[in-house]
Amino acid sequence: MKYTTILLVLFFVQFAVGEMQKPHFLMPVPQQFELDENQYRLSDTFAITVKGDCHPRLFRAATRTLRRLAGRTGLFFPQDFITAETAPDQAAMTIRVNRPGQVVLYENESYRLVVNAEQIVLEAETDIGALRGLETFLQLLEADKNGYYIRGAEIKDSPRFPWRGLLIDACRHFMPVDVIKRNLDGMAAVKLNVLHWHLTEDQGFRVESKTWPKLHELGSDGFYYTQAQIKDVVQYAADRGIRVVPEFDMPGHATSWLTAYPELASAPGPYTVERKWGIMDPTMDPTREFTYEFLDAFLKEMSGLFPDEYIHIGGDENNGKQWDANEDIQQFKKSNNISDNHALQSYFNNRILKILTRYGKKMVGWDEILHPDMPTTIVIQSWRGRKSLIESARKGYQVMLSNGYYIDLIQPTDFHYLNDPIPEDTPLSPDEQKFILGGEATMWAEFVIPETVDSRIWPRTAAIAERFWSPGSVKDVDDMYRRLDEVSFRLEELGLLHIKNKQMMLRRLTNNTDVTALEILVDVIEPVKIYTRGAQRAYTQQSPLTRVVDVAVADAEKAREFRGLVDAYFSEPAQSKLDKMKETLDVWNANHDKLLTTIGISPVLKEIESLSADLSACAQIGLEAIALVENGTRADEDWIKEKLETLEKAKAPRGQTELMIVSAVEKLVKRAGKM
Repeated sequence: MKYTTILLVLFFVQFAVGEMQKPHFLMPVPQQFELDENQYRLSDTFAITVKGDCHPRLFRAATRTLRRLAGRTGLFFPQDFITAETAPDQAAMTIRVNRPGQVVLYENESYRLVVNAEQIVLEAETDIGALRGLETFLQLLEADKNGYYIRGAEIKDSPRFPWRGLLIDACRHFMPVDVIKRNLDGMAAVKLNVLHWHLTEDQGFRVESKTWPKLHELGSDGFYYTQAQIKDVVQYAADRGIRVVPEFDMPGHATSWLTAYPELASAPGPYTVERKWGIMDPTMDPTREFTYEFLDAFLKEMSGLFPDEYIHIGGDENNGKQWDANEDIQQFKKSNNISDNHALQSYFNNRILKILTRYGKKMVGWDEILHPDMPTTIVIQSWRGRKSLIESARKGYQVMLSNGYYIDLIQPTDFHYLNDPIPEDTPLSPDEQKFILGGEATMWAEFVIPETVDSRIWPRTAAIAERFWSPGSVKDVDDMYRRLDEVSFRLEELGLLHIKNKQMMLRRLTNNTDVTALEILVDVIEPVKIYTRGAQRAYTQQSPLTRVVDVAVADAEKAREFRGLVDAYFSEPAQSKLDKMKETLDVWNANHDKLLTTIGISPVLKEIESLSADLSACAQIGLEAIALVENGTRADEDWIKEKLETLEKAKAPRGQTELMIVSAVEKLVKRAGKM
């Protein structure tokens, strides 16, 4: 009897511990949290009440939360629009806030969320903190055979960094308002709080100016945001606790400005909107008073349109060629004891800073605006890297990191995730670290269009958002990927197209035939990385971005899983792992013959035919290597040499894509040589 009792006790203890240790899907991971076995069971009677002094946006956010909850569960909740008048005194979920928040840097975004079997309570100093808590609340939704429930929890949370941004370039390829809005929703879901809106560039001027109307009339090809649309987006963002920081690039990257007003230029016109990518020569003339009169009027107008206290002036990649060739500019430098072009740009920046200050704005710019002549009131955005960030912070400049978060460069999620604005080995003192505001992911638009931009931003940016919000100690890559799958799926409910558009693009590429074989290939290839794509093939603004390379994503999950499976086998050999490898390799080995049929009716796929053949060949090599391992037979040197040479050739990019399983097969071959 005693033995039976002990067994029962051990069973219930293990059950309880198992419940408490059940994996969660919180992203970003909160600063402090405890999950327990409590469950708040959802029913049709669920309702939300909001109490305290708050901004109306919290009622709208609570309403959106309720609709998202209903959409996931199919439950018919009694509330429609939540307002102070319609919220019941007694409700399953109570939101309490102390004051309306301001959509500004350093606003309090902390919250406390408690869930037990009887109620849910979300408390925050500001309604913006409550917005962050609502996103965490939605991540606690789970289901079992009895229905839906909110997982028991006690969470105390606040962000690690106050500036957590996403840059969207709307210039190289225009991004309509619906693209911006759906990505704002995605940003809010992962607690990002700054949309850095890149609005002027060599390839387009994307904002309506009533002061200088030729800017958008001649510099945009007709693709620009009206001032009414700008105001709508700013309000939409503010409703989600997100600041909108506009960027007007100057004095370089200015071709679209000069197309409209060539009198701003450092060399005679005429100018036309640029169609290619790269660093262009056209640059504003910093020595003419007209330049500053023009920019004063423009920045006054934009300061009224964008309420955020920061305006980004770009300031990057001015090659100085027009300045060097202009005799008047050279004479100006001599007359004013300006030593070089960097100092001349600092002169320009200081003039712009005075204008911005007059309109109550603070200046943000890329690394290049850092100069001894510039006051420490400006903010540096570091794209050059850690050295630049450290230098800026040590000199007393506020700085944010973007180097390592260039999501357009097609690097894997774990690369971005482990890139930290303040890593453990930082040489900065605690006082110097205070100058680091956070960071921004940057979505430059040379190789994206509205159809594909979501697949480049998400889901990787959710992992970057965790780096900006969560404690620096949160860096388990495997756990990040586990949670990222769930977050990626949940982002779809906000209208993001990073998953949905894949099938549409595959259907187009296969001429509306069976996409299975092409999808198997796409799932194990990735676009070439860093700046390789533009180097391999000449692109213009009108080049098609609908090829296989545009369907492939930065972090091919099937290839990553296979590489992980091989590593797991070497770490802890098991027949089950070999069987799983063989099953996967069999599919890849047989795929090329199936894809050839599709290529025969869809010539756009011809460029990846040899890549498909290499997938089959790599899979065959992997199967041979596993057979040797299973038989305990050591491969001879000639076989190893031949297979490694074949695999090396398979690494060559085709169609600006590369095969991502080769390294894993190489490991299998080398293992076969050690039996």
